[in-house]
Amino acid sequence: MAVVKPIRGVRYDTSVAGPLELLVAPPYDVIDEGQREELRARSPLNVVHLTLPDDESDAARLWREWLSDGVLVRDEKPTFWALEQRYVGPDGIDRTRRGLVAGLKVEPYENRVVLPHERTHAEPKEGRKRLLEALGAHPEPIFLLYDGAPPYEHPAGEPELEAEGTRLWRIPPDGIAEAFADKQLLIADGHHRYETAVASGVEDILVVLVSTDDPGLMIFPTHRISERANGTSPTQGLEDALAQLDAQPPERAAAVVYRKGGAALVEGEEGALDVQLVESLAPGPVRYTPSVDEAVAAVERGDAEGAFIVRPTRIEDVFRFAQAGETLPQKTTYFYPKLLSGLLFLPLDS
Repeated sequence: MAVVKPIRGVRYDTSVAGPLELLVAPPYDVIDEGQREELRARSPLNVVHLTLPDDESDAARLWREWLSDGVLVRDEKPTFWALEQRYVGPDGIDRTRRGLVAGLKVEPYENRVVLPHERTHAEPKEGRKRLLEALGAHPEPIFLLYDGAPPYEHPAGEPELEAEGTRLWRIPPDGIAEAFADKQLLIADGHHRYETAVASGVEDILVVLVSTDDPGLMIFPTHRISERANGTSPTQGLEDALAQLDAQPPERAAAVVYRKGGAALVEGEEGALDVQLVESLAPGPVRYTPSVDEAVAAVERGDAEGAFIVRPTRIEDVFRFAQAGETLPQKTTYFYPKLLSGLLFLPLDS
């Protein structure tokens, strides 16, 4: 089902561009204006000049110049890349997540090869479409999941590319494409960019494929801060309510609602997710945070009527809804860490 291919990637020539640590950046959609300016100041060649330009034509001009000047170089032969991310999660635990960097044939969702799990919005897709077509290249990968063990051995030895805890090795193609032929792939992160690729009619997209069996694959919760909040009135302290939440069966939706003065556990339907329950209780504008403390502080400051604390969504539940053709509320999943941008690029003529 899934057509996975080795890529003739484009990458920085560090002998010309400088150290990769000055050139890489987080994905475009998690960079605020202050961080954007800091990244731009690190180097005039930082990838953020391509992923978050003042204008798409500026990005296209820089892309052409960097290729012409040797800042960016293209591999002669197609290859797969093994990726490793070493990180400390929001829970303070050291982990390593591994994946495969490849090209993926772009197919519409109705083909049931690539499955979405979150809703998207038109405005971000329009901006990404303009940038994709101006560059003629994918400037950063999207993140996909698959069931089953990886069809390759993770390499030993020194990586060819390394920056900010992310390491990359070239690996032989033996059996990799064939192993994905019967796979369904779930978008973990990058819905807007995938749908942009479909709308633009491009053939392939740059992806990182991670097995759901990978011990470093974690979903963390994203809590909701709501200007208005329905639900149970405060009946107890926050710590007691959170302990009750942890004790709830994962097959039934539950959340803690926090208001000034206290908290309460709220329960939903069997088979539903915590974020679906919260969506029915938070009719007002909603903000998101991975931090319980930040959510509570917003209520205490009077910036919001309520905060909803949820549990991390299980990977098997994300797949269950995706395979049923149902999309979930925004920020249902928080995959950490984000993929690093600027290590590899994929031209559309690949």
